[in-house]
Amino acid sequence: MAITDAKKVDYLWKKIGYGATKTDTNAAKKAPNEAIASPLLLRGDKTWNQASSIATTLPASSTGVVTVYPTSNPIETTADGTAAANRTWKTGTTDWIPPEFGSTYQVKVYIHTASDAGNAAASGDQVFATGSGNDDEWFFDYQSGVLHFIGSNLPNGISFTGKSVYISGGRYTGQLGLQNISSAAETGNTEFVGNNINNIVTNGDMTFGTQGTGEFIFNSTTSLVVPSGTTAQRPTAQTGLIRYNTDTGKYEVSEDGSTFTALRTEHTAQEVKKDVFTGDGSTQTFASTNVATDEKNLIVYVDGVMQEPSENYTTDGSTSTITFSGEAPHSGARIVVMSGFAEAQT
Repeated sequence: MAITDAKKVDYLWKKIGYGATKTDTNAAKKAPNEAIASPLLLRGDKTWNQASSIATTLPASSTGVVTVYPTSNPIETTADGTAAANRTWKTGTTDWIPPEFGSTYQVKVYIHTASDAGNAAASGDQVFATGSGNDDEWFFDYQSGVLHFIGSNLPNGISFTGKSVYISGGRYTGQLGLQNISSAAETGNTEFVGNNINNIVTNGDMTFGTQGTGEFIFNSTTSLVVPSGTTAQRPTAQTGLIRYNTDTGKYEVSEDGSTFTALRTEHTAQEVKKDVFTGDGSTQTFASTNVATDEKNLIVYVDGVMQEPSENYTTDGSTSTITFSGEAPHSGARIVVMSGFAEAQT
């Protein structure tokens, strides 16, 4: 026995309306009771990844990712010879933009003399999706670009002899799929251009997140390039920063988003400098010969005991001297002054 139309409709109802597999008749198992999921196929190679660039109103002419076939120059279709005469017409193109993007994207259909697209709208017969009261409605498949007179009859009172069907509307002609993108493609606020991923929102943050205890893993044997810029280009109001300062030629970090500290990438004998003095019980001021006596960048020991800046000693960078407060170091005291450590930068 042939499959009844009712069973076909039940299949479509369950498939499209509920994303479920039809396993029994409607009488035995209603759509909400079907338990096997069967979602519609979404092909990655047909993804319109520049759909956000489609205007809500059909443009007057082709622009961006929309190719327009205006009423002044609609596309001429060809009859499908495998269907009943004049029943189905093919544009030979795909990806027409449906009215879900805006009502003006609903195609306009004209029947007019073949090979005369320029006069189709002005001199031809426009037919409508709702028909003309004679069950002569048409349905346009926006994905395949095929028009089918789906009603019981062809358009009332129109002869197709020597004529063609013309379609006016808009097609999506932007980037398809997420593979091998050679030009800009947008997904939300993110733009993919070749090997680059960009945030298209001015001054917007780019956030990468993981679930649970997932980690960020860079699977490479080469390197990671961190953000770089001048001192004037330092970001603010953010904690836990790391960047490369092109003015100083050093990596730098900031815990509070305002004070930056340079990171030392090498430690050599020349970088950590020191002066050694011997106390005599009376001398309090010692002249430095190797160390630039910037109080913030010194470590001072007397007999192995670290001295506290300002409290135990002061410095004068202009004369390269260090002066001990209170009593002078005792006779024979070993005084070590070292510099060459990372310092805070503002």
